[in-house]
Amino acid sequence: MSSNPSPDVAERIAELAQQAGVTVACAESLTGGQIATALAAAPDSSAWFRGGIVAYASEVKHDLLEVPPGPVVCEESARTMAATTAKLLGADVVVAVTGVGGPDPQDDQPPGTVWFALRSGDGVESCCLDFDGDPPEIVERTTAESLRRLHEHLRP
Repeated sequence: MSSNPSPDVAERIAELAQQAGVTVACAESLTGGQIATALAAAPDSSAWFRGGIVAYASEVKHDLLEVPPGPVVCEESARTMAATTAKLLGADVVVAVTGVGGPDPQDDQPPGTVWFALRSGDGVESCCLDFDGDPPEIVERTTAESLRRLHEHLRP
């Protein structure tokens, strides 16, 4: 069973962002741009979607997104990615993801380990989830969960 995000989720995000008058952005690692692709395809995205940063390589996370030296698959990395992206892109709400798609471990974390961060005017929330599956399934689940979290955050 595919967990690809339905276009409906991105459409609801578009509606809610416009109703709230907020801008949205994303910072992605293992999803490689899939979150940004879903958001950019939503209705009237030019009115509320600021863009996305795909920081796949660890060096990009450290150099561009100001992630401190050390492991990139961790809470601090996700939180920093979200905060820095908000500053760089001028967004009100940012979702960030960093994790291990597999098939090999990274930073002593097993495949399927994914850190999420959501930054808004209320601060930064973060959590870690563990997904089963092969690399494409982990990427799909991470993308879907990111959009779900954005949607939940924007709901009144």
